[in-house]
Amino acid sequence: MTGVPASAAGGPAKAGSSASGVSPAGASALGLSKSQPVRPGTSAAAPAGDGGSSAAGDGTARTPRGGKLAAAAVNQASVWNIANLLTMLRLVLVPAFVALMLADGGYDPAWRSFAWAAFAIAMITDLFDGHLARTYNLVTDFGKIADPIADKAIMGAALICLSYLGDLPWWVTAVILGRELGITLMRFLVIRYGVIPASRGGKLKTLTQGVAVGMYILALTGWLASLRWWVMAAAVVLTVVTGLDYVRQAIVLRRQGMAERERASEETEA
Repeated sequence: MTGVPASAAGGPAKAGSSASGVSPAGASALGLSKSQPVRPGTSAAAPAGDGGSSAAGDGTARTPRGGKLAAAAVNQASVWNIANLLTMLRLVLVPAFVALMLADGGYDPAWRSFAWAAFAIAMITDLFDGHLARTYNLVTDFGKIADPIADKAIMGAALICLSYLGDLPWWVTAVILGRELGITLMRFLVIRYGVIPASRGGKLKTLTQGVAVGMYILALTGWLASLRWWVMAAAVVLTVVTGLDYVRQAIVLRRQGMAERERASEETEA
């Protein structure tokens, strides 16, 4: 279709074409959706006055309200994607993990093995859901909120259970959880100036924390029990170091943002 009415070319209009000369497929190619009605008497490719009906080809214009409802339905349906389902699975695993961890007094090797399996599944899904969301354009508002909550919930539950059972000092739990919650709050405070990206150190910290906590969940003995202490020590060091680095990035980001705002204000006044 060229957008020229059939009557202007000297022939009758074909069935399925609108009087404006733009078929539904042509309207779609021009960037028009069904939720963007074309006013009667206006062509999609020409100014008003050329004559025509809606781009839908049924002689009726769709209302903006109907378009908004349709868009809302699409957004609502998009929440149920594989990335968000994995995040929901992690949230469900949190109470299941706590129940398995504390079953039979919390010291039964069999129950601790089941708890480790639940923790491992949660950590593995954490690696996949974000990758799937970014790769296949499945990012949603629900995912942005629920994903970090699920991450902090499973790690926090594991640390608190270990400290409650006496396997891990409370100060280790306080340092790790304090850092995680503090950095999350700081990200929200400086988000008006920009986003602090996840660093390689932060990803290494997350991996080390997961391995260390997983080793503590299992009822290890001998040299493996000694090894897990060193892995947890490395996790604590990475937790503190990367936390301080995020604070530095936040300060730099805030200064740059304030400087840009002042510069824009001066240009506006000039």
